[in-house]
Amino acid sequence: MLAKYQRFHGHNGVRRVYRLGRATRTNMATLHTLRNEKVRRTKVAIVVSKKVDKSAVRRNRIRRRMYELIRSELPNITTPTEIVVTVYSVELGEMPVAQLKQLVSELFSRAKL
Repeated sequence: MLAKYQRFHGHNGVRRVYRLGRATRTNMATLHTLRNEKVRRTKVAIVVSKKVDKSAVRRNRIRRRMYELIRSELPNITTPTEIVVTVYSVELGEMPVAQLKQLVSELFSRAKL
């Protein structure tokens, strides 16, 4: 799990990234990024809608898995960036870790992070 200072607090920061940031899409998730020199550290949010799965347990499992893989990628990011990942597929909860890691690295490479 990410440290508290690396997560968003409230909806306004996420809305700002959606509005001003750049989107990188795959069929299972979208990565929104906003490079922001005003923040000291990179911040990350994972959004999993109820439309993806009605069960909170499964949505939280997807969120935890994504946070862990993104946490391992954070040392590679040099510029403070705000990142919001929107998940569209319930398959991410059952996908093998190797495939999920490949999806996250593909999103990060497309976004040039």
